[in-house]
Amino acid sequence: MITDVIRKGSYYQTLNDAGKKISEKHESSIGELQGFTDKFMVFRKGSYFATYDETFKKISEKHESHLGFFKNAVGSSMIFIKGSYVATYDVMFKKISERHI
Repeated sequence: MITDVIRKGSYYQTLNDAGKKISEKHESSIGELQGFTDKFMVFRKGSYFATYDETFKKISEKHESHLGFFKNAVGSSMIFIKGSYVATYDVMFKKISERHI
């Protein structure tokens, strides 16, 4: 379970509820942290968004042209805004719902 994600130098680290390091990964290989939940993290590298587990194993990735702008992650889902729509995706980038804003 991820309780925090911190950046130390050029590395991102996942921490457990005791504050102990679970794993770490160099930023050049995963990009910039967008958000995280206790189950997964969302990173953006170039034009791609990718989800990772607590050990930085890639779960899935998708090009930004399909998603839009990242808004937030909560539970086991993520919210993206594209044009005048807000869409909710699961950790595999499968669209769960979409609504007009």
